[in-house]
Amino acid sequence: MDAHIHPSILSADFANFERDFKSIETADAIHIDVMDGHFVPNLTFGLPMVRRMREITELPIDVHLMIENVDTLAVDYAKAGAESVTFHLEASSEPVALAQRIRAAGAKAAVAIKPGTQVDEIINHLDSFDMVLVMTVEPGFGGQKFMADMLGKVTQIADRIATDGLAVRLQIDGGVDLENVATAAAAGADTFVAGSCVFNSEDRNDTIAALRNLAQSNLRH
Repeated sequence: MDAHIHPSILSADFANFERDFKSIETADAIHIDVMDGHFVPNLTFGLPMVRRMREITELPIDVHLMIENVDTLAVDYAKAGAESVTFHLEASSEPVALAQRIRAAGAKAAVAIKPGTQVDEIINHLDSFDMVLVMTVEPGFGGQKFMADMLGKVTQIADRIATDGLAVRLQIDGGVDLENVATAAAAGADTFVAGSCVFNSEDRNDTIAALRNLAQSNLRH
């Protein structure tokens, strides 16, 4: 499985998304953080903005829902054209059924766990999802420091994916940069959300390439 880099637009210029999307054209997908001010303290944007983003880029859209009402709202993001919709395990009362509905709407279904959520809450249901996201910061704000102690969870999940022979991607999100992406790949991650590392760099596509190369060289096989 190849390493994928998903720049997080939480670190982009909210008034110039079309311009910023063009500056990351070598990305594997655009990571869009939808926050409701309830599940997490921050507030970003919702469905109308995601629909508009779908119109202004041909890159795949990876929507990360940090909202309370995922059981009701997640499918709408799949219908809006997102290639992948990630919801938080902590916010869903029916994660497996929700994943099925997201897939039926035409998107890949992913589940995320916050730093305080244990792996055993999801480990026996990995085959129900296309991707698992392990948060390496507390969700809600960009620019936070990478929590290296979360890599133990990554390894546990990666081991189960390998043991069961599953085609499930393993994503990390939070504080990912050129200093830690190789370690995260060695732990078992294969999909990397990077925000400030990419958008604060002079040449964003060069940074994406550097992240991808470091990750690819250290992927577990």
